[in-house]
Amino acid sequence: MSTSGTVEMDAAGNAAFTASALCKVYRTGETEVHALRGVDLEIPAGEVLVLLGPSGSGKSTLLNILGGLDRASSGSLRYRGTELTDMGDAELTRFRRANVGFIFQFYNLIPSLTAEENVRLVTDIAEHPMAAEEALALVGLADRRHHYPAQLSGGEQQRVAVARAIAKQPGVLLCDEPTGALDSKTGVRVLETLAQANRDLGTTVVIITHNAGIAAMAHRVLHFLDGRIARMEVNAHPVSPAGLSW
Repeated sequence: MSTSGTVEMDAAGNAAFTASALCKVYRTGETEVHALRGVDLEIPAGEVLVLLGPSGSGKSTLLNILGGLDRASSGSLRYRGTELTDMGDAELTRFRRANVGFIFQFYNLIPSLTAEENVRLVTDIAEHPMAAEEALALVGLADRRHHYPAQLSGGEQQRVAVARAIAKQPGVLLCDEPTGALDSKTGVRVLETLAQANRDLGTTVVIITHNAGIAAMAHRVLHFLDGRIARMEVNAHPVSPAGLSW
């Protein structure tokens, strides 16, 4: 097992994540909540994957386990051939730092820091980051890099959050409702940025959303229900975010 946080490509060379019989049980007193019920899943590297399903279906639990923010109760999860389920806290921290970028519905920017300074929070600790100004230019905010969050629109703040996530050049971006607080026009701009990271940087992108229209931009769509994958769809021709119907 790697202790550096950087993991090697698996033998097949094309799987970012591979999960087998993945289960997650939350216990409160004598009550058990089965958030994941034996999920089998392979996420090919370099694809866009969208997770759809009602609240409580297991989407966010899976995302948190993929990102090393939570642990499975049982089963196996591998990232590019390296087993994650046996990692300790320090190893998971190194894994997240080296390989994963997170984007959430709420931007989690520090109000007292400029856009560039917020991005540098990541670049200062990443192993092989791009420059903060380069990441902001990638999301179309080069001219706003010295602005504070209060001086930016909601869509601009979310794009700063995207820049912060991609600045360390992670292998995977995990996005939990990244457009949930945005209007459709602004949401499309954010999705275009995610698609660009997938296309230009080869980043694997996983998006949780309640907006079924976003599924058209994905290579694969997983429908979750009661902690299980109810069905999977493959898009032979993913749609550009600009062509999505909201």
